Amino acid sequence: MSKKKKIYKKKGKVLKDLTRNLLKVFSANPSKNFNYKQLATKLGYTDANARGQVIKKLEDLKGQGKLEEVDRGKYRLVPDKNYHIGTLDLTSNGNAYFICEDFESDVFIPAINMNRGLHQDTVKVYVYNKRRSAKKEGDVVEIIERAKSNFVGVLQLSKNFGFVVPDNNKMYADIFISKDNLDGAVDGDKVIATLTDWPENSKNPFGKITQVLGKPGEHNTEIHSILAEYGLPYEFPAHVEKEAQDLDTRITEEEIAKRRDMRGDLTFTIDPKDAKDFDDALSFKILENGNYEVGVHIADVSHYIPLDSELEREAYERATSVYLVDRVVPMLPEMLSNGVCSLRPHEEKLTFSAVFELNEKAQIVNDWYGRTVTYSDQRFAYEEAQVIIEEGKENTKITIPEEISIQNGSYEVSEDIVNAVLKMDTLAKIMRKKRLKDGAITFDRVEVKFNLDEEANPLGVFFKESKDANKLIEEFMLLANKKVSEFIGKKKGRPSNDTFIYRVHDEPNVDKLQALQGIIHKFGYSIDLKSRKSTSDSLNKLLVDVHGKGESNMIETLAIRTMSKAEYTTNNIGHYGLAFEYYSHFTSPIRRYPDVMAHRLLQHYLDGGKSPKQEEYEEKCKHASEMEYLATKAERDSIKYMQIKYMQDHQDQEFLGVISGVTEWGIYVEIIENKCEGMVRTRDIKDDYYIFDEKQMALVGQSTKNMYQLGMEVNVKVKNTDLDRKHLDFTLLT
Repeated sequence: MSKKKKIYKKKGKVLKDLTRNLLKVFSANPSKNFNYKQLATKLGYTDANARGQVIKKLEDLKGQGKLEEVDRGKYRLVPDKNYHIGTLDLTSNGNAYFICEDFESDVFIPAINMNRGLHQDTVKVYVYNKRRSAKKEGDVVEIIERAKSNFVGVLQLSKNFGFVVPDNNKMYADIFISKDNLDGAVDGDKVIATLTDWPENSKNPFGKITQVLGKPGEHNTEIHSILAEYGLPYEFPAHVEKEAQDLDTRITEEEIAKRRDMRGDLTFTIDPKDAKDFDDALSFKILENGNYEVGVHIADVSHYIPLDSELEREAYERATSVYLVDRVVPMLPEMLSNGVCSLRPHEEKLTFSAVFELNEKAQIVNDWYGRTVTYSDQRFAYEEAQVIIEEGKENTKITIPEEISIQNGSYEVSEDIVNAVLKMDTLAKIMRKKRLKDGAITFDRVEVKFNLDEEANPLGVFFKESKDANKLIEEFMLLANKKVSEFIGKKKGRPSNDTFIYRVHDEPNVDKLQALQGIIHKFGYSIDLKSRKSTSDSLNKLLVDVHGKGESNMIETLAIRTMSKAEYTTNNIGHYGLAFEYYSHFTSPIRRYPDVMAHRLLQHYLDGGKSPKQEEYEEKCKHASEMEYLATKAERDSIKYMQIKYMQDHQDQEFLGVISGVTEWGIYVEIIENKCEGMVRTRDIKDDYYIFDEKQMALVGQSTKNMYQLGMEVNVKVKNTDLDRKHLDFTLLT
């Protein structure tokens, strides 16, 4: 009798690191409940075998006391009161602060306890009271998620291996590169290195070179390095460019028939002199009843970007255009941003519009929102529009002088446009006055700009101030953003639950306002913190009072730092700085992805659609806010880089500056005439031994009691310019 063969069932693949991956999800979301399906989806497990392993592992972790079953099939992390999840904020000396909602103040982590944690990493930290002290310290026990894996630095190459020395002084470890991972880089190149591993027994992480940026000090190398540091691309992938080129950009009669035709209305744009992408245009018409119809027309970007397209994915990933000191890195390929979508003069364009009927008091009588087709009659630079406002009179033509003209020589502006600009300026001033009365805060900061030669070398510094022409455009853009937001966010005077993209701004931090009060008091200024209205009114007065003074930039910067950070969200809390209950970004879809989302949602509701799920849009809002933050940092770094480049040619010159910051290691000084900021190190002040007095925000001489205090004017000279580190050192002159 023959033996029956045993039948073996083929086992499914055992999931590697399942416990670690599950706990990572729970640790990153300690207050959330998950079932096995949600966890499997998050981890990318799709087959039945994998899901079965997840179910079994959840029961195991429950038995170990690491998870609790809060409802049938729903699990949550069992909290340990000593372990906390948060992010690391590294200092340049290798120590860090642990930022976590569980604590009122940040927890200090000495460099020895970093356990390979890097700047902005999400980590788990064991928190304890420091010996004989109420202060808390922490140890990093687990890296939950790396903030970044790509680092910009300079390759130092030996015979068989090399190290990339990171530009960012918050990256405390050089990156080891084996000979096989050089990717063609040679000694001294500035490169991008990607972390691949960090062995337990190694002081340095291992990596590979993924891109050679060029030689340090070369202009394009440094600009590309700034973008790479923040993970911002400077080129579009070929397939994205091709998709843009293949778009059908014709404006057909069939498409026009679906839209409100406003090509016959007087329409114009007002933008910076060097602008190439024109997001917005204004139209103006006097109605039979004596009221005014003002159209705010915005490029209909969403018409050209299909939802399931490479263009859409690229626009979402970038989320914003980046405005560097010598160039724009656009969110959309140039064919769209500067061509098809740009509201160029004497061209028909597809637009999304907010059209308002206003009376003489700038009150809205009627409003309308929808897709349109428009024709821009003329393009103005802000300087040209300013001439019309300053010199224009009703029923009079204006000649734009050649020195500010963006056309070939001087030219005449028609009476119709002069009248339109003057009336809109009057309406804008009424709206602005009402905004300020309602509690809006006006940070009309001076922008630092550079005159550059053909090779992007700085020839000079100039300051750009906001004038009436800028404010005219600003008020009508604010009006459109506000009213679109209200149109969706309010139904019959009550808040609706319809999902939308809001631009919100929380109330300022009271502690920071009180600290600001202490600093400005030394200059003879004050703010009234009794109420929201008195705070905003006195902040506006402060900004007016300091305007043009030596300390203005420092006080304006400190005032801005008291403010909460504006962000995108589906949860509307209003906009404190603008004093608006409802506010969105609708007017710049060429350069901001949230505006594209706002356009799509508005059309969805105009078509009678139901509210989509909030969670999906909230995730997109979070991404857009993060990318905006990175873009802002890159923009600031590019200005800092150009300031240092400019100061390289002024090393023998003496400058008057104002002390803009004080720390134990030195004073920061901002030069009044060009806003360049550098540091005078404490060790370089030789006439005494200086100690940092935090209460007085000053360095105080131990013997002489001589004081270098925030806001003091001092004379300085350039000591050292470091383009790689974007750092400027001054020598203090007595």
